[in-house]
Amino acid sequence: MQDIISFFGDEFLGNTIQQYLLFLLIISSGLLFKHFISRVSNRLIYLLIRRKAEGVSLLRFQELLHKPFSFILMLFVTYAAFTQLQFPDAWNMKPIDEFGMNMMLYRLFFILLYIGFTWLALRAIDFIGLIFIERISNNGDKPSMQVVSFFIDSIKVLVVILGILIILGSIFHIDVGTLITGLGIGGLAVALAARESLENLFGSFTIFMDKPFVVGDMVKVGETVGVVEKVGFRSTRLRTLDKSYVTLPNKKMIDSELENLTLRTSRRAHFSIGLTYQTSIEQLKSIVNDIQVFIDNHPNTTEDGRVRFKEFGDSSLQIMVMYYVDTMDWTTYLNVRELINYRIMEIVAAHGASFAFPSTSVYIEKHS
Repeated sequence: MQDIISFFGDEFLGNTIQQYLLFLLIISSGLLFKHFISRVSNRLIYLLIRRKAEGVSLLRFQELLHKPFSFILMLFVTYAAFTQLQFPDAWNMKPIDEFGMNMMLYRLFFILLYIGFTWLALRAIDFIGLIFIERISNNGDKPSMQVVSFFIDSIKVLVVILGILIILGSIFHIDVGTLITGLGIGGLAVALAARESLENLFGSFTIFMDKPFVVGDMVKVGETVGVVEKVGFRSTRLRTLDKSYVTLPNKKMIDSELENLTLRTSRRAHFSIGLTYQTSIEQLKSIVNDIQVFIDNHPNTTEDGRVRFKEFGDSSLQIMVMYYVDTMDWTTYLNVRELINYRIMEIVAAHGASFAFPSTSVYIEKHS
């Protein structure tokens, strides 16, 4: 027993074996129990605020706060573990108010601590945003949902800026007021350098004020077609028909020709069919009339359909077919268009006519 006590009292680099074991015990306990402590703490906090958090589950709350809470917890555990050790006197370590290892470790700890609390604040803001979005979505107020999402992002940017200023002021002892004044003097240069970013920011304000679209609308910008999923500071994110994710600058969203497909009341079909030149006038009139009657009587088309003998083509008689399907559902539109196409083929065949295809007639003159 005396040998064991003597072993724990042996020193190495200015610390006893007992101190090293205590250090390892604290670190290992923190690693082992941090997830449990984090989840229990998050559950208790959620129980206190669950009446205000209606619509957002405990699981979602824990997903948001678990990692930053565990990070902060491990920082305190690590700090508590290192307090059990001391640097050897031979290293001649300087105090924390003088530049050296002690100062660097001290500042590193508090920088990480401020980062952890900033991270936790950002996740808390996300949680508050989820509560508002859930309440608004239940009311079907898409414009308000878009505004809430934008302001949540704005608050998060302010929190990050505030966290940086606190680190500069409290840890590096920089005069924040002088720094802000200096930034004000250099603001013009920054504005010129970040002109495109500012244009995108003003573009986001224009989107919120004019409301050319809201989250959930299907829009067409240039050649890009997709559903609006998020409007941010700099860009708007679209989910295309191919299920890919496209990010467009807000400046482009307001400067380019934008078509809000969701606000359309119907989808248009516009194409031409070509009949051979052997088709008689009576056949042509009957085909045009039958197609027109079928489109007008179809339950999914509007009264704006037009079928007309349009022009004489190079190798066919061109009939224009244009109609509107009163749906915004893409599948329904394709089904209606397919049915009308089949019926057009039946009508042409029933009147003994034929579809034309590009052809060229070659006449050979015979010389005797």
